Amino acid sequence: MKDFLKRRLFDPLLALLKQGVAPERLALCVAIGIAVGLIPVLGVSTLLCTVIALAFRLNLPAIQLAQAVVAPLQLLLIVPFVRLGEWMTQAAAQPVSIGAGLALMKQGIWHTVIVLKDAIIHASLAWIAVAPLAVYILYKILKPVFSRAAAAMPGARPAAVSTTVKSS
Repeated sequence: MKDFLKRRLFDPLLALLKQGVAPERLALCVAIGIAVGLIPVLGVSTLLCTVIALAFRLNLPAIQLAQAVVAPLQLLLIVPFVRLGEWMTQAAAQPVSIGAGLALMKQGIWHTVIVLKDAIIHASLAWIAVAPLAVYILYKILKPVFSRAAAAMPGARPAAVSTTVKSS
């Protein structure tokens, strides 16, 4: 597992730093990728990460890498997000399980969406409430980590420097 994470996660992120991606931007990409990768609606995280990366000119490979790494956690957090959303809206708890949801998917995606509509809405509301704070906390944790990693790299290209000049 350690070799897998090194080869598939850490090495690609370090390569982006070597190519000149600013540590702050990389931290933001990874933080957003993780938060969006945990969205409790299956099948939308890749597209949503792409739209966010393109809209805000973020590093698409970094954001996609982060969301792909947390994909297994996405399934594990669906039910907790549903429960949090039910609590937030004061709705009665529905009988929801990952196994039942996956079994429903065999009957078709649209059928699954119709049957699980309330659960999807509750989970989405909870994710919307949690995601911004998660991005902020992850960014604050990852920024110094990537800054130290960039500073320790021999031969790393310096990050792009802003050329904005303030006028007096």
